[in-house]
Amino acid sequence: MYSLRNATKNALRSAIAPSSNGVRAMSSGFWSQVAEAPKDPILGISEAFKADTDPIKMNLGVGAYRDDDGKPVVLDCVRQAEQRIAGNNNMEYLPIGGFPEFCDHSIKLAYGMDAACIKEGRVASVQSLSGTGSCRLMADFMHRFRPEAKIYITKPTWSNHHNIFADAGVQEEIMRYYKPETKGLDFEGLMEDIKTAPKGSFFLLHACAHNPTGVDPNADQWKEISSVMKEKNHFPFFDMAYQGFASGDCVKDAQAISIFLEDGHELGCSQSYAKNMGLYGQRVGCFSLVMNDKNHTSPVNSQMRMIARPMYSNPPLHGALIVSTVLGDPELKSLWYKEVKGMADRIITMRSSLRAELEASGSTLPWQHVTDQIGMFCFSGMTGEMVDRLKDEYHIYMTRNGRISMAGVTSKTVKRLAGAIHDVTK
Repeated sequence: MYSLRNATKNALRSAIAPSSNGVRAMSSGFWSQVAEAPKDPILGISEAFKADTDPIKMNLGVGAYRDDDGKPVVLDCVRQAEQRIAGNNNMEYLPIGGFPEFCDHSIKLAYGMDAACIKEGRVASVQSLSGTGSCRLMADFMHRFRPEAKIYITKPTWSNHHNIFADAGVQEEIMRYYKPETKGLDFEGLMEDIKTAPKGSFFLLHACAHNPTGVDPNADQWKEISSVMKEKNHFPFFDMAYQGFASGDCVKDAQAISIFLEDGHELGCSQSYAKNMGLYGQRVGCFSLVMNDKNHTSPVNSQMRMIARPMYSNPPLHGALIVSTVLGDPELKSLWYKEVKGMADRIITMRSSLRAELEASGSTLPWQHVTDQIGMFCFSGMTGEMVDRLKDEYHIYMTRNGRISMAGVTSKTVKRLAGAIHDVTK
């Protein structure tokens, strides 16, 4: 385990390097000392992809669902919800904590319709700006009320996790998670890092469909993780960006949280409706904390709103109305369950197809991990140099850690992708 604190500080220093005499020259402008920021490792791929004029180019970098024709999708349940909403609401500000009905539906989706923590009033929640906003609220909440605490983050993780907690002033530690040799879970290393962390540490866990690896603990492993974390009085914070989108079953995808609740943990959760409801541009999510005493709920909720107020004042209305309409209507909710399962099943099918095509290509490498992993991303095991070759020779774009967005693979492109992967890995 090690800290990224120094690396973050060095990056900030280089971005605001002073002039040689240590004084900003007034004639050169107020912001002349600001250096160009590095490109975002994920969004930068989209920029390069757009600049590529080859008609057979493939973008497998950004985590956004596409249908089998490679087109963006708006779910039928969302369209129907929009029709019901249109012209029936004013455009007034939401409360700082967001649309109350939205928060109620969200925590029931995350913790279960009959969860004791909800029935007993032990959950504080606010509407957030999708999953990124939820994580940032958690980071600022930690910094304000547990300033001495560190956040343990898996290696690897979604790249923006590092930015979110560093910018909030929360010190980060890395815990082992992925084993390159097996392209699977480093369960022994993970458990050792949890056991050796100081008591009362905070852990950022991926509830399902780990990003970028697609490697999740099984139910028995989650139980072991929960047991040790309970013994050490650690605080688990779940980032759940893919509920329903991983297996196609919302209850199954939330099993890790259910296990921790059964063991009596206090915990936090970030929810996003970008992937599972296709509301990428609506930026709608929920941040919640589960307490062990209902008397803590009101103070915690008030402080969550206090943090949100100077950050963005209050969240947007439209996305919250869509989600509330879908989850609050039995017919639309049933349709959503069907559609989110359809998206998950297509990705699972593409995994099977990619593995089959790779094995049929003559590759002697093992590709079982393609189907063992779950969710939007396949952590292929390719090196940065191999990824560069895919881009330069085949016009196939993905992150340099070898992460493939399976949502961008189609039945028409999977064979060409497999052939290109075989060529650069042989």
